[in-house]
Amino acid sequence: MADAATTVGSVVRPTIAAAGPGTSPASQPTLVSGDDDRTVVVLLGPPGAGKGTQGEHLAAALGIPKVATGDVLRAAVRDGTTLGREAQAYMDRGDLVPDAVILGIMKDALTQPSTARGAILDGVVRTVPQAEGLQAVLDHLGRVTTIVLVFVIEDDVLVRRISERTVCDSCQTPYTGHHTGDPCPKCGGRLVRRTDDEPQAVRQRLVVYHAQTAPVITWYKTHGVRVVSIDAIGTRDEVQVRVLRAFSR
Repeated sequence: MADAATTVGSVVRPTIAAAGPGTSPASQPTLVSGDDDRTVVVLLGPPGAGKGTQGEHLAAALGIPKVATGDVLRAAVRDGTTLGREAQAYMDRGDLVPDAVILGIMKDALTQPSTARGAILDGVVRTVPQAEGLQAVLDHLGRVTTIVLVFVIEDDVLVRRISERTVCDSCQTPYTGHHTGDPCPKCGGRLVRRTDDEPQAVRQRLVVYHAQTAPVITWYKTHGVRVVSIDAIGTRDEVQVRVLRAFSR
C-alpha cells in the first residue's frame, strides 16, 4: 500500500495506512498527508442510507469536519450573516433557498480554520447544477473534490427501514423498531410515523433521488473525480469498514 498521496489527473487521492490487528474499524486507517491534504469528500446517497452517520465516523477517522448543508444554513441564519439573512427571507416567504445562496454559505464554511485541512460534504450536491456550483466554489478556493462516495442500497430495503421509524407526538423523541400507536418509552405519548416516512412517500422521494443523482455521478466521472460506490447494507461497523477502504485504493 502506498504511504503518500497519489494523483490522477487533477484529483489528489489521499491514501491511508492500516494500523495493526485488534484495532476498531474507526481507528484502523490513518490519513497520510501528501503535498496537499485538503481533502474534500462529497457524500451521495438516498434518504435513510446512513451517509450522515458514516460521514461522522469518517470525519473522526480523517480528522476533518463533516459539513452538512442544513447545519451551515441554520448557523448562518442564527449568526445573522448577510447570506443567512438572505436565506431567512426566502424561508419566511415559504420559498426554497436558491443554490447560489446555499453555495455562498458553503463557501464561507470552507474558508473557516476548522476546514483548513478539508471537509466531508453531506447534502451539498443533489443535482448537476449544484455539482457545477460546488466545483466553482472549490476552484475559487484552490481546492478539488478528492473523492465522491455513493451509498448504495436497494429501494425496498430503504422503504422498510424508513417506514419503521416512529416519533413521539409529544416529546418528539425518534424511535426505530416500535409500532405506531405504541406509548413513548420516554414520556408516555403516542408514537406516530411522519408523513414523509410513509412507504409511498419514501418511494416517491427515491424516484426523485435516482433521477437527480444518476446524472451527478456521470458528471463527476467525466470530470475526472474518483467515484466509489459503498454497499450501505449491513451493521454500522461493516459499512464503516467499506467506507474507510475506499481511501486505500
